[in-house]
Amino acid sequence: MFGTYKSSDVTILLKDITGLVEPLGTREREAKIQSGTHYSEMLPIEYEPSPAYLAAYQDALARYAGLTAEAVACTAEQIWLDKGADTVLVSLARAGTPIGILIKRFLAFKYHASVEHYTISIIRDRGIDRAAMNYILERHRPEQIQFVDGWTGKGAIQRELNRAMTEYPGVDAGLAVLSDPGFLAGKCGTHDDFLIPSSCLNATVSGLLSRTFYRPDIIAPGDFHGAAFYGELKSRDLTYPFIDAVAGCFTLEYRREEDRVFSRSAEAEVDDICARFGIKDRNLVKPGIGEATRVLLRRAPWKVLVRDLHDEEHLGHLYQLAREKNVPLVEYPLEHYRACGLIRSLADN
Repeated sequence: MFGTYKSSDVTILLKDITGLVEPLGTREREAKIQSGTHYSEMLPIEYEPSPAYLAAYQDALARYAGLTAEAVACTAEQIWLDKGADTVLVSLARAGTPIGILIKRFLAFKYHASVEHYTISIIRDRGIDRAAMNYILERHRPEQIQFVDGWTGKGAIQRELNRAMTEYPGVDAGLAVLSDPGFLAGKCGTHDDFLIPSSCLNATVSGLLSRTFYRPDIIAPGDFHGAAFYGELKSRDLTYPFIDAVAGCFTLEYRREEDRVFSRSAEAEVDDICARFGIKDRNLVKPGIGEATRVLLRRAPWKVLVRDLHDEEHLGHLYQLAREKNVPLVEYPLEHYRACGLIRSLADN
């Protein structure tokens, strides 16, 4: 175990690569990604939250801890009905890890159940960590496994899981997430694109761990995928304040979501955005609050589309980040999503 997660909350199936990889600045990393280097072969320099942004995060946590708890409860109930006390939670590092801990805690809170929880890596276009999957399947039955993530954007990780699970008969590829605005996951707390406060930060709300890493010169055959530990941020670690704030809002009563009607699919909405803004590479479009936040935190943002420029309640942290990074906000008639990040195409510069 490395990072600041408690071993009673999660078993981390990642290789510690601390000190083995030099983090790169946003511009250099973005240029490499857009020229063909895979994002998993590099680590970004962690964004250091400004006092104003941390205040926006704390405000988001105060506003949305209760709604996040409701989404956790609803997701956990679906998992319980499907798999019961034999559930094995497998969260996708890193955004899924605190969500998996919260689902584990809710199942203990309501059903007095102690379910296993692992966190592993899956990387777009590289697949799932086979060493981690083998480790889990040596200890548990395939039908026990429930994959967990924080939210869905346009479904890249769900599609990656679907492909990967063709190698693992009996394992359900359906994700369980708190927010699924694109109707892409197997189980979800809500289809509303709401702000999950942990999406506002990187390592400091994720056990001080980096995003996952895979490069053959460092990750040997049979190794787990890697992650680095940012021990120098220990005084700023907000992982458990986030988890405890949400868990403190658990109740046995929570609201069921009403069905919503959309005029088009989430995929069609992304297609429309690509056409409207002349974007040839769909990977440069990141829909949803969580994905738009990631664009501002660790990519080279071009614009952020928002459904309502005056939606300070849901998007205050995005507005703060956009101001700090001098990124224009554009009001756009989003339907499935409240926000969408557009990454700058460096080939157009």
